[in-house]
Amino acid sequence: MTKARVDEQSKAGAARISIFGGLMLRLRTYFFAGVLITAPISITIYLAWAIIHWVDGAVIPLIPDHYNPETYLPFSVPGIGLLILSIGLTLIGAVTASMVGRMLVRGSDQLLNRMPVVRGVYNALKQIFETVLSQKSQAFREVVLVEYPRQGTWALGFITGTPDGEIQELGGGELVNVFVPTTPNPTSGFLLFLPDRDVVRLGMSVEEGIKMVVSGGIVAPPGRRASAPQEIAVVARMEIFGKRVG
Repeated sequence: MTKARVDEQSKAGAARISIFGGLMLRLRTYFFAGVLITAPISITIYLAWAIIHWVDGAVIPLIPDHYNPETYLPFSVPGIGLLILSIGLTLIGAVTASMVGRMLVRGSDQLLNRMPVVRGVYNALKQIFETVLSQKSQAFREVVLVEYPRQGTWALGFITGTPDGEIQELGGGELVNVFVPTTPNPTSGFLLFLPDRDVVRLGMSVEEGIKMVVSGGIVAPPGRRASAPQEIAVVARMEIFGKRVG
């Protein structure tokens, strides 16, 4: 076999390998694109379906048969339990707005507060729900940058309010509550009490901040230029830290 023939076969083999590699790369790109499109939709539908079935399984057995629509239908209707639960919670809220309802709520509060173990759990849950659901609450309304866990290292956090009592007094009256979540689970994290001057407020929304935490920084919001005071604060802190290190 001549040298020209060998070179020709080598080029043909390299061309086939190149075509095969390009095809595999294209297929892999299509696969990941399909995952990115279908995964959020399918996971959302699955979680919504699981919550509906969980609520239905807990509520429907409590409904008498002659009031249960599924008794008269040849098929089950998903979401009936969730609908009944929503109606029931709305009625409870309407009842507690009256004088009799407020008396019942105060009586139940006094009863639960006398129980040694239950009162701690009840008061903690009540405070959390009142903070999160209250329309006047400013919890998780601002996304900030804080130097954590050491100077020169920045972490994304959320302002949840201002501390009261001895914490604020010991801090000189300038502290704010900052919740620094962990990645990829933003429901766990660290509660920090920081001076307001050491907190750099960002322009991104809370939803964008949570997406950034969950994705580990992969999903970043559109670029926004920081305001002049924020830039000055960041640069000043970096210069101070550089002088300390130097």
